[in-house]
Amino acid sequence: MTIVLRDGTAAPADIAAARRVLDTEAQALAALGDSLGAPFVAACDALAGASGRVVVSGMGKSGHVGRKIAATLASTGTPAFFVHPAEASHGDLGMITKDDAVIALSNSGETPELSDIIAFTRRFAISLIGITSRADSALAQSSDVALILPPIPEACPNGLAPTTSTTMMLALGDALAVALLERKNFSAADFRVFHPGGQLGRRLLKVADLMHGGDAMPLVGLDTPMAETLLVMTTKSLGCAGVIDSDGRLAGIVTDGDLRRHMSGQLLTATAGQVMTRSPKTIAPNLLAAEALRVLNEKSITSLFVVEGGRPQGVLHVHDLLRAGVV
Repeated sequence: MTIVLRDGTAAPADIAAARRVLDTEAQALAALGDSLGAPFVAACDALAGASGRVVVSGMGKSGHVGRKIAATLASTGTPAFFVHPAEASHGDLGMITKDDAVIALSNSGETPELSDIIAFTRRFAISLIGITSRADSALAQSSDVALILPPIPEACPNGLAPTTSTTMMLALGDALAVALLERKNFSAADFRVFHPGGQLGRRLLKVADLMHGGDAMPLVGLDTPMAETLLVMTTKSLGCAGVIDSDGRLAGIVTDGDLRRHMSGQLLTATAGQVMTRSPKTIAPNLLAAEALRVLNEKSITSLFVVEGGRPQGVLHVHDLLRAGVV
């Protein structure tokens, strides 16, 4: 069958081959989703019930997939690591404890390098979840829970190169990780603990992580003369001063704009309470920094006081967000 591109021309052979691969793997993922049932729930129970860690193992391409599955589990609240099956036979079995659960991956279910890990889990009653394409294989028969991949052919025209099978393994690992994440109510705040670096970590920064608190806050009282208020604004270098009442609550804010609006010979003799903007826009310390950036943009302002219980906890300037890469 000739594949036609959007412009009406026939697809080159490379694109045609790529589409066949993607179509085959898409069909495999759909079949995998339809096949999920009680064994998947049992696997989640076993992994969630392990008081130790999840140990993932596999050989060859399955091993590469296993490393990614272990990394995904670890980053979403399920402590996990990868053990190479060949290294396990030469001492790394000592990395696996009775409190752990093991996920073993093998498309055929007959990978000889996995035999020692399988035997070790049977000897010490360690939960074993096998992921394989053959229900009658040694791995499936030895596992406490066997997750059987649907019988979809490899996307390779020779039916040999691991393609469809590894895609299903990878997706199944993601499904296990997310199911466990949801069981634990793993939040964005929890996620940030394991992802402090990179763009993801920046997106999950909270207001409290970036605000200027304590003595760095420019605060004055309602009756503070503007001459003194200007000195505070200049010293703190945040372009504003928060005005607090006798109970320590934020009553208003003096900004550069307020200074321009009240520019006259009487400005320096006025008080902060007379010049301030009342009921300024504020933000809570536990909100994401990205939310603060949205508020600053919507209100066309450069600073926000961070308030909890009516009392100022800090000040957040747009430059703090830019320096942190929150865009």
